[in-house]
Amino acid sequence: QVQLVESGGGLVQAGGSLRLSCAASGRTFSTYAMGWFRQAPGKEREFVAGISSGGGTTAYAASVKGRFTISRDNAKNTVYLQMNSLKPEDTAVYYCAAARTVLRWDTSADYDYWGQGTQVTVSS
Repeated sequence: QVQLVESGGGLVQAGGSLRLSCAASGRTFSTYAMGWFRQAPGKEREFVAGISSGGGTTAYAASVKGRFTISRDNAKNTVYLQMNSLKPEDTAVYYCAAARTVLRWDTSADYDYWGQGTQVTVSS
C-alpha cells in the first residue's frame, strides 16, 4: 500500500511558478513509476508528466513540455513538479499517482495509487 499526499498548490499570476510536491509513504517508493495528472472543472483528468522509478526516464504532455519539470528524490520518498510560465489554462486540481508498471504514461488505469489532489489556480 502506498499513500500519496500532494502539497504546494495555490494561487499564482500568469507567468509565475509553483512547485508541487507529492510525499509517499512506505518503503517501496523507489520501485514505482510516478505521474502527475490534472483535472480542470468540467473536463476529464489528463496526464501532465511522468517519471520512471529510478528517475532516468521522463514524459510530458505536449501542453506543458518546456514549462514543467518532473523530478523525484527516492531518499525522501517525494516526487516534484516544477511549473514555470504558468497559464490560466493550467488551472486545475493536480494529482500525483504511483504505478508498479506503466505501459502508457497517459493512461490513468495504469496507476495503482492516487493522492487527494492539490488546487492550482492561475489568474490572468
